[in-house]
Amino acid sequence: MTAQPSPLPSAPAVTRLGLGLAALGRPAYINLGHDADLGADKSVEALRDNAFEVLDTAWAAGIRYFDAARSYGLAEVFLGDWLAARGHAARVGSKWGYTYVADWQADADTHEVKSHDLATVQRQWPETLAALGRQPDLYLIHSATLETGVLDNPEVLRYLAELTAGGVRVGLSTSGPQQAATIQRALAMRVDGRNPLSAVQATWNLLEPSAGAALEQAHAAGWTVVVKEALANGKLTQRGLSGAGDVPPALARAAQQAGVTPDAVALAAALAQPWADVVLSGASTPAQLQDNLAALHVQPDLGELFKLKQDPEAYWKTRSGLSWN
Repeated sequence: MTAQPSPLPSAPAVTRLGLGLAALGRPAYINLGHDADLGADKSVEALRDNAFEVLDTAWAAGIRYFDAARSYGLAEVFLGDWLAARGHAARVGSKWGYTYVADWQADADTHEVKSHDLATVQRQWPETLAALGRQPDLYLIHSATLETGVLDNPEVLRYLAELTAGGVRVGLSTSGPQQAATIQRALAMRVDGRNPLSAVQATWNLLEPSAGAALEQAHAAGWTVVVKEALANGKLTQRGLSGAGDVPPALARAAQQAGVTPDAVALAAALAQPWADVVLSGASTPAQLQDNLAALHVQPDLGELFKLKQDPEAYWKTRSGLSWN
């Protein structure tokens, strides 16, 4: 009898927030102010200590879903070591399709290389198992797009179908202005009459909510839906759109009225979407995570906040220009 993936519940009733490790496992990332968050010492040991501190803060707050990827530097290793050291039983997601190539150099010309072929997933799946010390609950194609052809690659899809048969909930993450089309293509996919995919992680935030309808369709189809980049890589935080403290006026007003920081309001907006099973915090420090956690107690006026949305093409063009720091 074929084993079926178990449902991914939201973390204990205290929170639907998860923690993403994109900014914790490597010395450079595209979040605004990331360099200052990590401090001067960006050695492996220093980042490991910081990751453990953030993970401990998350666990104490009730967070039970943690998201990593092969390309997040040593994020999988840090997470696997932390789980083993603490003895925690958590839900874990990871991703394949990008390879980290910066060799721990924050000023590297290239930080990650994308490849969605069979050789990559065959290499990275055992690497993920070794780094985590266990099988992930979710295993996603990293930033799948229609252009890469991964959703039309029969060899890759059959390999993923085998993982699904082994009890892994397999899916995709998406990026770019065509997220909705990619998700809809994934929902319609079949391998030997069945869809091996049943999870999606997508960018959704107050500036770029265009994938919302497709994510609602995925949720209705029984897929696990995870929201990433709810803070738009720092644009919806106190660092603001310019990186110098300007936040959109509507967001600033909502935060002031609620007595919280802007990031909490932006995360609360994502948590208010009924199709979102997990919303990821991408905090780099315990203090940032504590600010994020206030989202659990905020009920924002979505009507005003939805006026912040931008044209998807413009949003993603700006995002592609963010510098690694």
